[in-house]
Amino acid sequence: MSSTRQADTSASPLRGPLLFAVLAVLFVLEGTVSNALFSGSWNSSLAILNMGLISAVTALGVNMIWGYGGLFNAGVVGFVALGGLAPVLISTQPVAGAWAAGGPRLMLALALGLATLVLAIAAAGRLRRAARIWVPAAILIGGYILTRQVFDPAIAAIEANNPANAGNIGGLGLPVLLSWPVGMVFAALAAWGVGKVALGLRSDYLAIATLGIGEIIVAILKNEGWLARGVLNITGIPRPVPYELQLQSNPDFVAAAARWGYDAATFSGIYVKLCYLAIFVAVVLTLILLAELALHSPWGRMMRAIRDNETAARAMGKDVTRRHLQLFVLGSAVIGLSGAMMVTLDGLMAPGGYNPLRYTFLIWVMVIVGGSGNNWGAVLGAVLIWFLWIKAEVWGPALMSLLTLPLSDGPLLRHLTETAPQMRFLAMGLLLLAVLRFAPRGLLPER
Repeated sequence: MSSTRQADTSASPLRGPLLFAVLAVLFVLEGTVSNALFSGSWNSSLAILNMGLISAVTALGVNMIWGYGGLFNAGVVGFVALGGLAPVLISTQPVAGAWAAGGPRLMLALALGLATLVLAIAAAGRLRRAARIWVPAAILIGGYILTRQVFDPAIAAIEANNPANAGNIGGLGLPVLLSWPVGMVFAALAAWGVGKVALGLRSDYLAIATLGIGEIIVAILKNEGWLARGVLNITGIPRPVPYELQLQSNPDFVAAAARWGYDAATFSGIYVKLCYLAIFVAVVLTLILLAELALHSPWGRMMRAIRDNETAARAMGKDVTRRHLQLFVLGSAVIGLSGAMMVTLDGLMAPGGYNPLRYTFLIWVMVIVGGSGNNWGAVLGAVLIWFLWIKAEVWGPALMSLLTLPLSDGPLLRHLTETAPQMRFLAMGLLLLAVLRFAPRGLLPER
C-alpha cells in the first residue's frame, strides 16, 4: 500500500505537464491536419480553444464551490445566464425613448420591492413570536401588490417602445470589459440570496434549491422582454477586439496576410481569435493565481477542513454556514464572469440557449474528469472535455460509417446514420464512467 502511494507521488509532478502537452498536440492537429478526424483549420482550432478557456473559468468557479467546500451547485446555468446579462445592460447602446417611457417608474418599483423585503425582515426580527409570521407575511403581500401596480405599467410602456427593433430598456454604452466584473456582481448577489436560505440545509436540499433557482433565472430572462428582449435575443453586443471587416479593409493587414500565405478573410478570423485568446488566457491565469493563493492560505486550509469534517470544524468554533456562504458567493461570481465572457465572444445574448445539459451537466463532467479540488485539473478537464464535445459531433458519424459498412440499406442503417451526430452524449457518459472507474479523483487529483 505504501509503495503504491510512493509511486503515485513520484509520478504526479510530470502528470500535469504531460497531459497539457497532449492537449496542445490535439489543438495543433486540429489546426494543421485535414482528414476525417481533424479540420486542418486554425480558425476552428482557436474557436474551440477560446470556448474551452471560457468553460475553464466556469469550471474554476464550480471547483471553488465543490472542490474547496463540498457544496453541490446544480444551478450553474442560472449564474452563467446572470453573468451574460451584464454585457447587455452595460455595453449595448441606450434604446431611444425607453427610459422616458418607463424608466423612472421601473426604478420606483424596484425601490418599493427592496423596501418591502427590508421592512419584512426587520419586522420578523423585532416582533414577538405570535406576530413574527403573520405581520411579515402581510407586509410581503401588501408590498408585492403595491410593487406590481407600479412595475407592470412601466414594463408595458418599455416593451411597447419600438417593439420591432428594441422593446427593452437598453444599456449604458460603456466598454464591454467593464461588464465582466458587473456580471460577477450579478451572480454573487443571486448566490448570496440563495445561500442565505439554503446553505443551512442538507446538501441534497442545496442541490434542489440551486437547481430551481437556476431554472427560475433562465425563465425570467426568457419572459421579461424589457430586460434583454427575451427569446427575441440581442445581437451586436460590442467586442473588445477589432472586427474582421475592418481588418480586411486595411491594406497593411491584407499585405501581412499575404506574407503569411493567407487570404484576408481567413487571416482576419485567426487574428481576432488570437486577440480573444490573449484576453482569455490572461483571465484564466489570473484566476488560477488568486485561487491557488487562497487555497494555500489559512482560509483555504480552513475551508478544506470544514469540507472534510464539519462536525470537528464546528467543535473548533468555526462558523461553518458563514464560511460556506463566502465560498458559494465567490465561486458563483467566477461563474458569472464566464457568462459575461461568453456573451462577449458570441456577440449575442440568447436566453433560450441556456441549456442545463450544456451549462450545468457538462461543466460538472469537466470538474470531475479534471480533478475536483485542483485548479489546474479543472482547467485541463474543461478544455479537454470541450474539445471532445465539439469533435464528437464529427467523429460520431465517421465512426458510425465505419461500423455500419457491413449493413445494407434499410431502416436500421438510416436510423444509425441519422443519430450518429448525437453520439457526443454517449461519449461523455462513457468517458465519465471510465474516469470514475480508473481515476476516481480525476486526471489531476487534489494533492
